[in-house]
Amino acid sequence: MKDQVLPFKQIEWWVITFLFVCIIISNIISAPSFNLSSQDGTLYFAKIFIPLTFMVTFYLFHVRVFPTYQLDQKKVKLVIYSILLFLGSFIIIGAFSVSANFTSDFLMPFYFNTLAIYAGYGAIVYILNQIFLVREEKDYRLYNSLRLLLIYIFVVIFLLQFQNIAGEVVAFLFVVIVPSIITVIAYNFFLIYSYSKRGRNSEARAFYILLQVFIAGMFFVISMAERTPLALLVGLIVILAVMVLIIPISNFLFQKYDHYLGQLNTLAVKVDQGSANLAFLRSQINPHFLFNALNTLYGTSLQEGAERTSEGIQKLGDMMRFMLHENNQERIPVSREKEYLINYVDLQNLRIKDQENIEIVFNKNEDTCNGEISPMLLIPFVENAFKHGISLQKKSWVKISLRCLEGSVHLDVNNSIHRDKEDDPEKKSSGIGLENVRQRLKLLYPDKHELIIRENETEYFVHLSIKLG
Repeated sequence: MKDQVLPFKQIEWWVITFLFVCIIISNIISAPSFNLSSQDGTLYFAKIFIPLTFMVTFYLFHVRVFPTYQLDQKKVKLVIYSILLFLGSFIIIGAFSVSANFTSDFLMPFYFNTLAIYAGYGAIVYILNQIFLVREEKDYRLYNSLRLLLIYIFVVIFLLQFQNIAGEVVAFLFVVIVPSIITVIAYNFFLIYSYSKRGRNSEARAFYILLQVFIAGMFFVISMAERTPLALLVGLIVILAVMVLIIPISNFLFQKYDHYLGQLNTLAVKVDQGSANLAFLRSQINPHFLFNALNTLYGTSLQEGAERTSEGIQKLGDMMRFMLHENNQERIPVSREKEYLINYVDLQNLRIKDQENIEIVFNKNEDTCNGEISPMLLIPFVENAFKHGISLQKKSWVKISLRCLEGSVHLDVNNSIHRDKEDDPEKKSSGIGLENVRQRLKLLYPDKHELIIRENETEYFVHLSIKLG
């Protein structure tokens, strides 16, 4: 109630539905014995079908026609539907009203009074919206409270001018019983349930007893004023209803609501933790790959002159642009991830060019890779293959297969293993890439990825499949 506006369209519909259903049921069960063809029979059906027509008309306009206009802004359609609803309800209600002698004039005052009440309610709601909702509010409690109070006031006004059809029972229900129940529930929430939840049981019990004493005292005063013992019996029934029904049921609902809020808070904390972990993991990626790329260029510059180094710098520039502009996005096209992977392998090939004992195989389908993927999920496995699989003195190989299918990406990496590589400039790198990608896969693609890693004394194999949908 504090953080957002309540769903008043639904609240208004359910309140009006409850009101008219109560009126209809009350009129049905209060029917005396009569001949259906008599005036009493006509009156009986009028008291049923008039409120039913009002309810259907309210539903069609308030829930269907006007909200549709707010979406499409088609004024002509709004005017046509409004006229049709007006004429249809006016004719039906007018026919029943004249036949039941509710009015001697077909132009029914109570019908137009009802329209005026509805129009007045809409005008006041518009004013409240202009006062409270044109600016960004952080606390909607006052607005929500005023709207709820407004709904109740206009229901009471409607009942006062509709009393020939609604009856005294329904009026008593909405004017006395419903506000009393709401007051007791609010009293319970703020002064009994809240203190009990905070462990202040003695104060909660005191307010609970005070409520019973107040109700008993109120009916005792009524009994003395009216000189009727029946008020004491009614007071006893009310106290039992409060103790046995209202307080326990409202406590049950409050507990369910607190449990629901607790679940939302737990989920919010988990989301925040996941976002923080993901941001932290991503912050570790860029320095890691930059460090490896610089080491590669350093190794290349030691082996030869500036020709290939310039090519390496160009590849590195493409990679750095990728990391700066796309690595921080939630999703990127798979084709861009593939392009980065190609640049990385080309950059590594510069380092090991003309080495006869090293075999590099990169199989990639030439078709465009469709779909989107979280960035930097594929490269850690390729990077790891070059880090542990290449030796300038021993037979080495790195074999990569990248396949883009409809709705999925598949990467297979197979490389040799050299446990001791003193000549490898990447030997001292942190190795954070693989652990990073494992955690990111769990966060980003739970139950939508398959990661298989096998190794023996001479080979290392990785299979990764990701469902993009």
